[in-house]
Amino acid sequence: MNPYVLAVLISTLALGTAVTFASSHWLMAWMGLELNTLAILPLMSQDQSPRAVEATTKYFLTQATAAAVILFASTTNAWIMGEWGITQVSHPATATLIAIALAMKVGLAPMHLWLPDVLQGLDLTAGLVLSTWQKLAPFAILIQVAPTVHPMLLTIMGLASVLVGGWGGMNQTQLRKILAYSSIAHLGWMMVVIQYAADLAFFTLIIYITMTSAAFLTFKMTSSMNIGTLALSWTKFPVLAPLAAMTLLSLGGLPPLTGFMPKWLILEELAKQGLSLLAVVTALSALLSLYFYLRLSYALTLTVSPGTTSVPASWRLYSKANMLPLALFIILTLCLLPMLPALFSVSG
Repeated sequence: MNPYVLAVLISTLALGTAVTFASSHWLMAWMGLELNTLAILPLMSQDQSPRAVEATTKYFLTQATAAAVILFASTTNAWIMGEWGITQVSHPATATLIAIALAMKVGLAPMHLWLPDVLQGLDLTAGLVLSTWQKLAPFAILIQVAPTVHPMLLTIMGLASVLVGGWGGMNQTQLRKILAYSSIAHLGWMMVVIQYAADLAFFTLIIYITMTSAAFLTFKMTSSMNIGTLALSWTKFPVLAPLAAMTLLSLGGLPPLTGFMPKWLILEELAKQGLSLLAVVTALSALLSLYFYLRLSYALTLTVSPGTTSVPASWRLYSKANMLPLALFIILTLCLLPMLPALFSVSG
């Protein structure tokens, strides 16, 4: 892609997110979401492969549907209540419609069916943007409208996402689909706590973006698309293989890695709210996700020669790619745990 075109698209992507963040009016927030969607479409289809074009079309139709529902619900709220403010959604029907539409935008269960197929059709760079940056703007609106949405709806969507993300990723061999179900599961953790501690939900989103960026950049560096090629990535980057395994375990929430702290804080908040049963069910559901993270870690570290595989081994060549972002995200993913309580208290 032409560098000037790429710069315009990235600038538009950042502008759309900034407009949504700064908006208190539904039309401005909707405009920011549309800028986000339109800017990422050329990035998703830039390799012109049939799978990428199909994934881009599915993404566009899903996002357009969700945006239409948001516009309809906000207009209905303005017609009934006379308010255009994002935090002034007073009618329960419009609040429910907006919550469902935003859940469709980020890929929450049961509106998640588009996410694994779309992510599977993209290259790892576009998948990284879709799994991280594209969740910021809709989630910012979700935080603002969460107090007006029925608590049971948010709890059901959150718990369903944790279960679907765990069950869906167990039988997958494609890394992009595994990361898609990982996204669904992590968003479920955020949704179960967003109505009680919105700052904790946003803090968890930032930690998830850090860990997912490390995973995507690792797979891109090793050119791994499935478990078979991932198992032989040690021949190409022998030092990166154990670090990638620890990154995946951090996504699973194992101590003493960074991913443990957000889940611990969420469970603690649920217990404070008297929702001990929900905390127990959510914690047990996380074991499903932990299974496929352990499966990938096993493939990275324990399936070494002389094991048999149908995938040809890669030559160990010097990589000219910029490894600074990958190194930064891996360090944050593995070593940020001691600083997280202080960071959360400052952000809160």
